[in-house]
Amino acid sequence: MATLLRKIGLIRLHDRDTEDPKHHQGSLKGSKGNQKNNANKHCQTANEANILSTPEIKARKLDQQGKDKPSGKDKQGKDAKEKQQTGGGVGGGGGGGGSKGTSASSIPPLAPHRQHCTQVRTRRLMKELQEIRRLGDNFITVELVEDNLYDWNVKLHQVDKDSALWQDMKETSTEFILLNVTFPDNFPFSPPFMRVLTPRLENGYVLDGGAICMELLTPRGWSSAYTVEAVMRQFAASLVKGQGRICRKAGKSKKAFSRKEAEATFKSLVKTHEKYGWVSPPVSDG
Repeated sequence: MATLLRKIGLIRLHDRDTEDPKHHQGSLKGSKGNQKNNANKHCQTANEANILSTPEIKARKLDQQGKDKPSGKDKQGKDAKEKQQTGGGVGGGGGGGGSKGTSASSIPPLAPHRQHCTQVRTRRLMKELQEIRRLGDNFITVELVEDNLYDWNVKLHQVDKDSALWQDMKETSTEFILLNVTFPDNFPFSPPFMRVLTPRLENGYVLDGGAICMELLTPRGWSSAYTVEAVMRQFAASLVKGQGRICRKAGKSKKAFSRKEAEATFKSLVKTHEKYGWVSPPVSDG
């Protein structure tokens, strides 16, 4: 029995002595390495938590989240577009009609009345210009101002040959009386504006600036049936009736008429005649 116990003790001592010390150390190092790695992982996790908890990183994260998520306005705009598209699809023809009505109302309408008046004026003046050029009595001739159909220079070659004005024209070698006639947009439904350019006349219902005092040249006295030729014949008659003469006074005869002065004078005389009618107004009103 004692011998058996000794053998068992010797076997255990032999196993302890024959055990590899490097293996034992490696196992110790492995356990220590695992502990160290676990500690490092823990430290890194803690450091990341501390870094991400700084205000700058938090602000960046919030900014990035804000970029990724659509804003409230964008979302509302998108929802509105989707609703509009859905409404158009569901509403069918009704939705389409509404959109067309909106786009049509945003475009300003054309002015057909004005366009029509311009066409009427052009056709009328072309016709009158052709008729005047076909006249064989050389009563008047027309030249367009800078090829403008609505701005005429009209030469009046003849007046009553028994009149003092005709005698003045002969003595001063004046071949014609030059007038300027401009036509408004709504001609022939409104009268043209007519004024004398040369020579400088006195009396004969020719006023300052070359303005002409004739009722038919006012909106009240005008008729769309009047032609330019008829107006010029009426003017030639009013010159003689009003005892018009060519101005021969030194200095004054060379002073040209001005359009601005003619327009102001015509406006004033129309106002006066609207007040008193086409009779001789009181001297106080000029």
